[in-house]
Amino acid sequence: RNCRYMANASAVIGMIIVGIDPALAVSGYGVIQVNKTSLALIEAGIIKTTAKEITPARLDKIYRGVLKLISDTGADCLVLEKIYSHYKHPATACILGQARGVICLAAFTAGVPFFEYSATRIKKAIVGKGLASKAQVQRMVTHTLGLKTLAPYLDVTDALALAIGHSYI
Repeated sequence: RNCRYMANASAVIGMIIVGIDPALAVSGYGVIQVNKTSLALIEAGIIKTTAKEITPARLDKIYRGVLKLISDTGADCLVLEKIYSHYKHPATACILGQARGVICLAAFTAGVPFFEYSATRIKKAIVGKGLASKAQVQRMVTHTLGLKTLAPYLDVTDALALAIGHSYI
């Protein structure tokens, strides 16, 4: 994992939710801890692969990165976005499906339940409207977690939105 942001994980006690925005090149992740009255950021960052690597090596990197993330954070569950594919881009859906597949396998291997939601459902839970922009989601995630700066990757914001949305749903 690279580009990691960590908070003091020992300061809070509660359910730990991992949200992952899967992709073959850059998979964003966000880990939060949920208490009765608050949410706290534990860690957020990306798992990055390069086009120079062969696809099986890239998928292995994602798989091992997610397994380590689950183990390191003591995750109680993992949340992914449902695949949405435009009919004009079927190859993109296939590539995304491969990344999602190894993430699902990592959750299963670690014995962690996984959940999936549509982007519109998560946006509705976070912002209040299902067609919210990525910028609106980013601002609401930043506000909800009390962060001083925006995450540098929208993949990280999307992953945190998945985790936060799951805590609301």
